[in-house]
Amino acid sequence: MRTIPWRYLPAVACLCPIGAACADADLPVVVVTATRIGTPAFEIPASVDTVSIDEVQDVLGVNPSDYLAGIPGLLARDRQNYAQDEQISIRGFGARATFGVRGVRLYTDGIPATMPDGQGQVSHFSLDSAARIEVLRGPFSALYGNSSGGVIQLFGADGSVPPEISLDLVGGSWGSARASANARGVAGDIDYNLDLTHFQTDGWRDHSAAKRESGNAKLGWKIGEGGKLTLLVNTLALPGADDPLGLTHAQFDTDPRSVASVATQFDTRKSVHQNQGGAILEQELGDGHALRVLGYYGRRGVEQYLAIPASVQANPKHSGGVVDLDSGYGGADARWIWRGELAGRAFEIAAGLSWDRQQQHRRGYENFVGDLLGVRGTLRRDEDDTVRDFDEYAQATWRIAERWSVTAGLRHSAVAFKAVDHYIHAGNPDDSGGVDYAATTPVAGLLWRAAPGVNAYASYGRGFETPTFNELGYRADGAAGLAFNLDPARSRNAEVGVKLRPDPRIEATFALFRADTRNELAVATSSGGRTTYQNIGKARRDGAEAALAWRIADDWKLQFAWTWLDARFRSAFLTCAGTPCTTPDTPVAAGARIPGIPRTDVHAGLRLGGERGWHAGASGDYVSAVVVNDRGSDAAPAYFLAAADVGYAFELDAGRFDAFARIDNAFDRRYAGSVIVNDANGRYFEPAAGRAFMVGAKWMWGR
Repeated sequence: MRTIPWRYLPAVACLCPIGAACADADLPVVVVTATRIGTPAFEIPASVDTVSIDEVQDVLGVNPSDYLAGIPGLLARDRQNYAQDEQISIRGFGARATFGVRGVRLYTDGIPATMPDGQGQVSHFSLDSAARIEVLRGPFSALYGNSSGGVIQLFGADGSVPPEISLDLVGGSWGSARASANARGVAGDIDYNLDLTHFQTDGWRDHSAAKRESGNAKLGWKIGEGGKLTLLVNTLALPGADDPLGLTHAQFDTDPRSVASVATQFDTRKSVHQNQGGAILEQELGDGHALRVLGYYGRRGVEQYLAIPASVQANPKHSGGVVDLDSGYGGADARWIWRGELAGRAFEIAAGLSWDRQQQHRRGYENFVGDLLGVRGTLRRDEDDTVRDFDEYAQATWRIAERWSVTAGLRHSAVAFKAVDHYIHAGNPDDSGGVDYAATTPVAGLLWRAAPGVNAYASYGRGFETPTFNELGYRADGAAGLAFNLDPARSRNAEVGVKLRPDPRIEATFALFRADTRNELAVATSSGGRTTYQNIGKARRDGAEAALAWRIADDWKLQFAWTWLDARFRSAFLTCAGTPCTTPDTPVAAGARIPGIPRTDVHAGLRLGGERGWHAGASGDYVSAVVVNDRGSDAAPAYFLAAADVGYAFELDAGRFDAFARIDNAFDRRYAGSVIVNDANGRYFEPAAGRAFMVGAKWMWGR
């Protein structure tokens, strides 16, 4: 077992992620993601953590990775590439995603940020207007349906009393800057949270500039007795974010700020425009009964220019080098909740129905016109893709004895894919078709209050993950049509753990887990800009997690998070060793490591200060080597990073002013912040930034 190098231990032991959300141990942390009801995290037989956004200070505040460093089992990696979104995995699920997020369910105030096929994105997460992020890991994640290797849910803040207006400005190295304006308040029966954010960067790497505009509104109305209606509106514009692509190991060693030549030849880039709205009605019905109904709708447009050579597109079946997606999506969730007693013991239950649908008009074009590259050319693909799910779920907690509680749940999921091909030409036959998947995923957990401040638990459950529409896009045998022969991956998940609260200022957790998967999805072939997928017989993820949050003194907070994860294929299979490769020809032995997953990662640090006066922090982060392909022929090296910040906050006549300065990667280490698993061209490495400086200021009126 490979662990953190001894020479780093003194630094790691005394550091804490800058702005890490060391939970206020004086108050019980109540979460809703695990139970859908609202239960203290300490009383749940599952690994669940919450991060308070206000506790995380002195960061750029653009990506979820700025806030999630202190969560064990979760790896959020900034690609330094805003054309591809962040790379997020939980206990190894989601590590294969080459763009966006797969294998992990994402939500914003209950609205899915993961589509019914399992493909998600976090680019529209409104962090400036958020109150907290909840992270659920382990068996109980399966109660969120398809692709629930873990769950991340962002919750927007309600309006504040008294009303508050804030302006936040942050700037740093390589032209990175964020400006946001936020207004929160309560007026009679209405509360509001309004936010506008602008972000831009020149990019640390060549050809990696980006600009992002986002807006978010959360409005709540009290209705009668015990009722509330919440309206949610979100908008995102990401025009022309440059895509620097990955680098080979040789390129990474020579010049990590460079890009592959094809990135500039084809001007690889991506534009995203998204608008969505939702409504949540919550109503107390009396006698412990309550109802919650959610509905949402949105549209998302994506245009992406890829680096596919023109010669490759001569194949009449090729879909071109420009992706044009126009998606409409929506859904609803209705939930009944009851709190009462069963056989004289406390009992809670939540049961509901969930329906989601996405209809995507997918077009592909050549990425050239004559000798001119990186422009939209002739149409090569035109189809309507529809995916929908309909799920029923129930979940209950029963305190069967003074020191024992049982939590159990069941979800049935039905996911249907359908493709209608409108581009039918000589040599390019009709690719229309469809496939239905279904699964029933039970989960159960037992919690034992072994002693005051000591809770032990065990849980077990089953989960499943369908291929996404992108993974269904092409058949591995080269035949016409989508890869509807792929099976969903099905997993069995077990976890045992202990939660400790020996003192109101100290909270610690430790968990052991195992996830066995059959029909694991992996790459089959890579040729002509196309990647196809196959099912692998068996895979296993074994691991351990530990976390500590300790308020040493009123203004001192220590936090430590450690993860060890051994993820391996348990069945031998064939894969591709190069490109082009139309038939898997290279054996991968049983026992090979699953790529994209480090064995060890550690986050630790110390923070000093409160809301007023001086505040400062220091952090240390270690990530072990990461295998980048199924063959295990290459790996991103291990790295250790250090960072520090210092700031000062003081009162104004009508509010508060807070300024800070920060340094990241203080020792200017060269490292791959993320990897592109199984990249067909061997460009696996996405280099992260060197030493970076940042300053920021926030004005708050009304506090």
